[in-house]
Amino acid sequence: MTELSVNLNVAALLRNRREHPWPDLIDLARIALNNGAAGVTVHPRPDERHTRPDDVRALRALLDAEFPNRELNVEGYPDARYLSLVHEVRADQVTLVPDDPAQATSDHGWDFEAQSAMLADVVGTLKAGGHRVSLFADPDADQMTHAAQTGTDRVELYTGPFGGAYDDSSTEKRELDRLVAAATAAEAHGLKVYAGHDLTVGGTGKLVSRIPSIAEVSIGHALFCDALTFGMAETVRRYLGSCAIGRG
Repeated sequence: MTELSVNLNVAALLRNRREHPWPDLIDLARIALNNGAAGVTVHPRPDERHTRPDDVRALRALLDAEFPNRELNVEGYPDARYLSLVHEVRADQVTLVPDDPAQATSDHGWDFEAQSAMLADVVGTLKAGGHRVSLFADPDADQMTHAAQTGTDRVELYTGPFGGAYDDSSTEKRELDRLVAAATAAEAHGLKVYAGHDLTVGGTGKLVSRIPSIAEVSIGHALFCDALTFGMAETVRRYLGSCAIGRG
């Protein structure tokens, strides 16, 4: 079954609008994990507009104390600050993204051909430190050969265009076909496939029904939008139901 990692950035962004400790990221992570999430994802950006280094440390402590079989996935651009943090917190997975610090959110994958040497160096260092590595990737089948050459363990396919086509069935089908082709190419090179960005409950079901081999989806924005209506526990269960659609 496709696993679910809950991205907590939205909750942190809401918390940071006031000088108050709520919503409490640790409480929300605990609810998600108690209801079946395989792990939590954070993206501590340099400007600290949502999750901060202390949040990442607190989540590591939560997992160590209460959920030792679950995973902490830390996303970010591989600058010195980020690499030091993922090493400190013993991130189970490190997801490298090509974000400019000014970006509102991740909106494109790596140019693996152009940046292969830099990525191969960073990936090698991270793997030597005991981290599993995933690289954020556009759904471009032709890029997967170059992605594999970096030594990464897996790729996370950017599903933003697919998720954004919720009201346009022809565009949605075209984007889903691109994701299928990219996943097929990645797996042919021995890479496991993750996916994430703008995935709703329905979109997740469509995705994993076409690509049942997706190892994990990382979901934040749409999940927290649903949680306003259904509550965190029920929302996680709803997403897990969609993740199970691809089970053979």
